[in-house]
Amino acid sequence: MTKPIKIMYLNPVADDPVVDQIFADMARDHKLPGTEVHVTALPREHYGFSHIEFRTYEALVTRGIMRAVRTAAEEGFDALAIGCFYDTAMHDAREISGDMIITAPCNSSCEIAASLSNRFGIIVGRRKWINQMKRNVVEYGHEERLAGFYEVGLGVDDFQKDHAETNRRLLAAGRRAVEEGGAESLILGCTMEIGFYKELERELGVPVIDPSIAALKRAEYAAILKRQCGWVPSRKWSCESPSEEEIARFNAFAPSDPVFGSRIVVAD
Repeated sequence: MTKPIKIMYLNPVADDPVVDQIFADMARDHKLPGTEVHVTALPREHYGFSHIEFRTYEALVTRGIMRAVRTAAEEGFDALAIGCFYDTAMHDAREISGDMIITAPCNSSCEIAASLSNRFGIIVGRRKWINQMKRNVVEYGHEERLAGFYEVGLGVDDFQKDHAETNRRLLAAGRRAVEEGGAESLILGCTMEIGFYKELERELGVPVIDPSIAALKRAEYAAILKRQCGWVPSRKWSCESPSEEEIARFNAFAPSDPVFGSRIVVAD
């Protein structure tokens, strides 16, 4: 009997029952039949962050992300999606993932938007985010497709507080992107902007990419290609992984603190 495809969606902040369930519901609504998704978050006692808007916080959670990636690979997951639009530690995680594929929201969303349009705009919460996110978009090869970034004046923790107000701000920013910036599709530039893309599509008439769905579905697609075609991460030249001997000698992943603060399994 063929084993189910196993995907981990890692929210790289502290476990929170409400937030964890939001992403579990997203996985349940969008995964293919037969795919098993584990929605995880970091242990609150060691990573108390509700967001990682600042590079400082990103640096502090990177250890947790790397330990989660290492554990998921050892547990036999086919792919893992890192749930932050900064694509936090994506390259680092890919280096240590073994045969497990790593996806992340910005990278995945840009790939999808580029397949649906020639120019896309990205709706972000705060101006603070734009410099770092633009560097990623440029690195991924999409600079000429980028119509611009459009901020709405909300932090990560604000998006789910008042859905009507969030929708109003996202819609206004999306309209600016389309009518003034010439965007032919839109990307929501934070995973906590979840739940709004359909309404924006109806109002604006362009594809709107939800980044958490994008990261999950790219992971699932990569897992299918891995199973059907044998396509796994390269380990040549710049993709070389540290040796197991050296990892052991450095005691790099010594078992100590819990790896996950929560885990919700979404299966058929």
